[in-house]
Amino acid sequence: MLYKLWRSFIKEIQLLKRDSGGIVIIFLMPLLLIITITLIQDSTFKNLEGSKIPIIFIDNDKSEVSKVIKKELETSKTFELVTDYNEKSAEKAVFTGDYQMAIVIPKNLTKDLNSNIDSKVQTVVSSFGLETDSTSTKAVASKAKDIHLYFDPATNAGFKNSVMNAINKMVFEIENKKIYKAFQDQLGTTEDLENKSLITFKEITPNKDNEEVMPNSVQHNVPAWALFAIFFIVVPLSINLVKEKSQGTSVRVRVSPTPYYIHILGKTFTYLIICVIQFLLMVAVGIWLFPLMDLPQFDVSGKMFHLLIVTLFAGLAAIGFGVLIGTVSDTQEQSAPFGATSVVVLAAIGGIWVPVFLMPEFMQKIAQFSPMNWGLNAYYDIILRNSGIGEIAKELIFLFLFYIAMVSISLLYERKQNSV
Repeated sequence: MLYKLWRSFIKEIQLLKRDSGGIVIIFLMPLLLIITITLIQDSTFKNLEGSKIPIIFIDNDKSEVSKVIKKELETSKTFELVTDYNEKSAEKAVFTGDYQMAIVIPKNLTKDLNSNIDSKVQTVVSSFGLETDSTSTKAVASKAKDIHLYFDPATNAGFKNSVMNAINKMVFEIENKKIYKAFQDQLGTTEDLENKSLITFKEITPNKDNEEVMPNSVQHNVPAWALFAIFFIVVPLSINLVKEKSQGTSVRVRVSPTPYYIHILGKTFTYLIICVIQFLLMVAVGIWLFPLMDLPQFDVSGKMFHLLIVTLFAGLAAIGFGVLIGTVSDTQEQSAPFGATSVVVLAAIGGIWVPVFLMPEFMQKIAQFSPMNWGLNAYYDIILRNSGIGEIAKELIFLFLFYIAMVSISLLYERKQNSV
């Protein structure tokens, strides 16, 4: 049995050697894709990682509140303040698309805010009969002040909401501190009533160094395009199966004493080696070439074994799919276009190009049925979450069952066709 399997493996190697140009394309095409796409997407991923956005900031108050807001914006990891504009020129600059937004702080914001707070605090204290100085100056409430926010009409609604929420939070914290201070003054207490938050947030990340786990361009593209390359072997594999049928090789295989599943296993081992080589080439580019191109290095420290396990199971899924397409196709004109198109569709719905969480809810549910999505999730679990085999067992089982299902359907179809 092992000898027959070995001879089947040798046969597949000889078939591949006859199409050396195709083999070169199988290895070079993914490398060109990963380099090109990573270079294109790197700036986008850097923006997601926190590159600062230039915005116009106009301070007409020039007092306590505006200074606090300006300081918070300057120390944030999101904005870079541009201050050499007036409100009219800022409006024009934003609405013509030169800047995404402008923030205009109104005059007397601090003064009017203090007046409103003092008025409300005095009212509350008086309602409890605690006011002792009837001759004290009565604070007069002022009209509410508007902080003007100008947004580029093309700005994303989510960005607008996040900015307004951030400014609301800053103003709310300023008001709270002033209210505490006003009560302290009215009650004549020396106790520290500073408004300190009783509840804070602490982000816990799964990696040991407690660093951010957001993927950069390399961490996304190396596994994503490795998967695309692995599944693209569907095309040459299905074409070889069709060639065997047209050249009579499959007939000789069936009449030989070797079971047909040995023939399939021989193809499986052969193309698994190709999948592993493809992945290793991708990793090599990520480790050694990308740093020379001013891109982040792909870190596989302590993760290579787990990544290879995922690669093997992803390769099995791709091989099973290729075997099915080659079995049910009668001509190369059927297998090649259908195989290429189906791989592109599986990549699209599997999150290779567009992250699944950005898809509509209906498409997110469909993505769960893409074997590429299973493989990509397993890669992400290892690279970003430091997961072990146990944590990715579900994805590995799904990939293996996909291979078993595809090969089983192929064997049943082949048996049915031969019995006719």
